[in-house]
Amino acid sequence: MTRQHIPASSYPFRSTSGLFTDLYELNMAAVYLQLEMTQPATFSLFCRRLPRTRPFIVACGLEELLAALESLRFSDDELEYLRSLELYDEAFLAYLKEFRFSGTIRAVPEGTPIFANEPLLELEAPLPEAQLVETLVINKIQHPTLVASKAALCYLIASGRTLVDFGARRAHSAESAAAAARAAYIAGFEATSNVEAARLYGIPPSGTMAHSFIMAFDDEETAFEAFAERYRERTVLLIDTYDTLEGAEKAARVARRFEARGIRLRGVRIDSGDLVKTSKEVREILDRQGVGWMQIFASGNLSESRIAEAVTAEAPIDAFGVGTELTTSADAPSLDIAYKLVRYDERDVYKLSPGKATYPGPKQVLRVIDPSGQYVKDVLIPADAEERIVSEIQSLQEDRQIVPLLVPVMENGVRTGAGLESLKDKRERFLEAIGRFDPEVKKGTKPYDVEIHPSLVVSARGG
Repeated sequence: MTRQHIPASSYPFRSTSGLFTDLYELNMAAVYLQLEMTQPATFSLFCRRLPRTRPFIVACGLEELLAALESLRFSDDELEYLRSLELYDEAFLAYLKEFRFSGTIRAVPEGTPIFANEPLLELEAPLPEAQLVETLVINKIQHPTLVASKAALCYLIASGRTLVDFGARRAHSAESAAAAARAAYIAGFEATSNVEAARLYGIPPSGTMAHSFIMAFDDEETAFEAFAERYRERTVLLIDTYDTLEGAEKAARVARRFEARGIRLRGVRIDSGDLVKTSKEVREILDRQGVGWMQIFASGNLSESRIAEAVTAEAPIDAFGVGTELTTSADAPSLDIAYKLVRYDERDVYKLSPGKATYPGPKQVLRVIDPSGQYVKDVLIPADAEERIVSEIQSLQEDRQIVPLLVPVMENGVRTGAGLESLKDKRERFLEAIGRFDPEVKKGTKPYDVEIHPSLVVSARGG
């Protein structure tokens, strides 16, 4: 049966309440309206610095954001709550009652690896609108981008082994669990244990059994038999409830009995202990018992570092289930992400705050590609000068291909173009793009060159 992807607009956990904002956003918007400061404003969303453990990040979360912006409303109950605060006049509340996001967004498509100071998106709307959605924009992009970035590292380190998201139960909410499953799938994972996420996004669901299933039976082998009788070729047996090696022997006996009936069980799962040592011992047992086709699936507090240990040691593990570390992005639970005003009423603006300075005006990122197809560098430029700067670069290096990363995804508050892509498109983009970077860049042992175009620097200094 073909899995049907459910559009983000029907996603039941997505918050579209107008009150999902910080109070100061409302405070500022009220003043803007009072002073009739409603001219177009451009805000840029970017990461100032990447986490120490992330050589790059993978843009993610855009579809959910666009859907949320399309349906963002202030209900009567919410407006009554704001009225009770005695902060806002009736004119402002009337504005909120009719609020509909009408802005335009250019963004880096989901699945694209990017670097510090490169905009994930740039949003243009009347100033009060653009200010009110700041909290929502950051919230919808940050967590999926964190998870996709960690999933990408797992994907690179796993070197072709299957990866499954196991993180729903320790995610910070049902919404974040589904968002994490989606982000991980975009960045190379092949399945999720989260059935709701699988249904919503068309991700293949995957699951085995828990230790409680084994303990509910009088003996381990009987439990294996019962499970295999129900799930046949899909069966993966959890063998470390008691003694892992004895469990492997029992699983092999059950597998031989089913193989005699023309049914080949899929594999075994190890969820604890020294995965390298144990997987080698289990592999020897399965091969010796004549069920060498059975795969070994590993889980249990896995991270990219533990996957790396297993891969480096040539552990015979065919698939990894990654849970808490992935869904919570445990080693780097937040991004230094900022949403900053860069243009208002046709006037470019910037900050000079120590450690938080910004570049003025709307921007574009040009990705430069050499004749072999490898990414050479990125150039951060003024968006208004894209055509001229592309010509300059190509006049110096004619054999270079140049791709602008930010593309239109929303116009007049409605999704367009890259904002309507399928999840498959996003996953394929990541898989294609990640192969184009220098291997040392992907490992984090060599910095990727992100060049700031001189015209941005001059503008920021007031030149």
